[in-house]
Amino acid sequence: MKSLKTIFRYIRNYPSLIMAYFSFNILSVIFSVVSLGLLAPFLMLIFKQGDVLKAVGAGKTFNPIDRFKSYVSAMIEEPGGAVRALIMICVIIFIAILLKNFFAYMSMYYLNPIRNRILNDMRTAMYRKILHLPIGYFSDQRKGDIMSRFANDLNDVEVSTISVLESLFREPITIIFYFTYLVILSPQLTLFLVLFLPVAGFILGRVGRSLKKKNQKVLQQFSNMFSTIEETLGGIRVIKAFNAERKVQGKFDQQTDTIFHLKNKANRRRDLASPLSETMGVTAVLCILFYGGRLILANDSGLGLQASDFITYIAFFSQLIQPLKGLSTASFNIQKGAASIERIEKLIQTPVSIKDLPDAKTLSTFEHSIEFKNVSFSYEDVPVLKNINLNIPKGKTVALVGSSGAGKSTLADMIPRFIDASAGEVLIDGVNIKAYTLHSVRNQMGIVTQEAILFNDSIASNIALGVENADEEAIIQAAKIANAHQFIQQKEEGYETNVGERGMKLSGGERQRMTIARAVLKNPPILILDEATSSLDTESERLVQDAINNLMSNRTSIVIAHRLSTIRHANEIIVLQKGEIVERGTHDFLLTQNGFYKRLVDMQEVK
Repeated sequence: MKSLKTIFRYIRNYPSLIMAYFSFNILSVIFSVVSLGLLAPFLMLIFKQGDVLKAVGAGKTFNPIDRFKSYVSAMIEEPGGAVRALIMICVIIFIAILLKNFFAYMSMYYLNPIRNRILNDMRTAMYRKILHLPIGYFSDQRKGDIMSRFANDLNDVEVSTISVLESLFREPITIIFYFTYLVILSPQLTLFLVLFLPVAGFILGRVGRSLKKKNQKVLQQFSNMFSTIEETLGGIRVIKAFNAERKVQGKFDQQTDTIFHLKNKANRRRDLASPLSETMGVTAVLCILFYGGRLILANDSGLGLQASDFITYIAFFSQLIQPLKGLSTASFNIQKGAASIERIEKLIQTPVSIKDLPDAKTLSTFEHSIEFKNVSFSYEDVPVLKNINLNIPKGKTVALVGSSGAGKSTLADMIPRFIDASAGEVLIDGVNIKAYTLHSVRNQMGIVTQEAILFNDSIASNIALGVENADEEAIIQAAKIANAHQFIQQKEEGYETNVGERGMKLSGGERQRMTIARAVLKNPPILILDEATSSLDTESERLVQDAINNLMSNRTSIVIAHRLSTIRHANEIIVLQKGEIVERGTHDFLLTQNGFYKRLVDMQEVK
């Protein structure tokens, strides 16, 4: 099974824990066999069968069971030997059970860290992959689906797969030891048993495969539900404003109802495992009773069984049913968890299209210019940018202007390599940007996004994001340049104030000035700025604009511009339409051309 291969890939990272677990497990099973194996000589002692054992010459056999029974028979013949033999057997059984349980506990002691580390490794691998996947991946995937893999799928793996590791490791060992003992007791009876097992395995396997398919549908519905919840939380203001509660509630109810019915079907199939395996076990016992009884009746032949051996055989087989049942249930649970493991692995194994070349070098400084040379970009075969040629000298400001969907953000995203060009190349100081490491390229850049992205942490931590060992003085200075220091001081906890999820405890203008302070603290030579278009009051807009002007001072700036005040001071304005540069020049020059740029200004697309 692929799911088991995946689990074992994680398990092999902890060989010392595995060796300790297996060692204690084997010792536990050995002492379990010893404690049960002493049942035959105990019964022989009770039913006075020592003479029978002598008659068959058991003392000369290499069979350890018969040799021990021969020893007990000899002890019984001595004066008071029967009582001594009984005491010896009871003491050995007690010690064997004590050691069996001690080693069973020790095996679990080492199994628990394995289980927890596998889950941690999976969780960490998914999160690491998310951090390294290109921006475009998140345009194609719903956030709810990704969140579902962390929450629901990982929980499913823990409950249905990781939790059965004990059965997967312990039960086969138990079955092998018990089965070996059954072969020693009666090869004929065990052969009869072996012929029955494939039939049971075939029936249980059919049900297990059906369970996996049903669980895949359940997981897909959970992803849809998580997406709906994520959309609801993000758009709760709009939902309330348009009285859409009933509509979104109906959609959610339909999804949960579908999950209800699918989970019922999947759980009913899963619950078949225990009764099916138990029925198979009882059927096997009945067959053994019938066939074993015939062997006892044929005791005078070489194939016969003693009564004490047969009772011991039944006792061992009854103990064998539980691990067989456990293995069957584990198989069902693995099938149930297989769909979750496949979804987790699909994320972890997603190829990273934007990564460092093997011989990538470090971009230590930015000296001359950023250049786009014959750059084109397509998304799912739809052209977004067409043959872009653009040179941005160091220290200059270039404003990207155009209607929505013109390709402004796509062009800006190529500089930090959030996306790569489909054709052409982006150069920094005359060298293809792909020749540098991603970390060193992005280290030369500060990015202020249109939406002010803040994290559920303190103001100081948000400003210092990505800047290691930033001291308090530097953070305060950055806040002052961004016109944020005054409002921060007015907070009760100052720079240690928690901004809430996505910074919702702050106003729009305060959030924007925080992101500008973050870029100021990094102090990069290249600035990429997507000007915010959210409606701000006059005072907030003035403070934000002043902060932007302070930030752009003496930097190479690429601005997706919406404010006329920013555009007017740009060294060059690039006007994009349908992925092509249709006009370029200064503000005053473009107005005289009476072209597309002037129409944008007249329509207040820029203002």
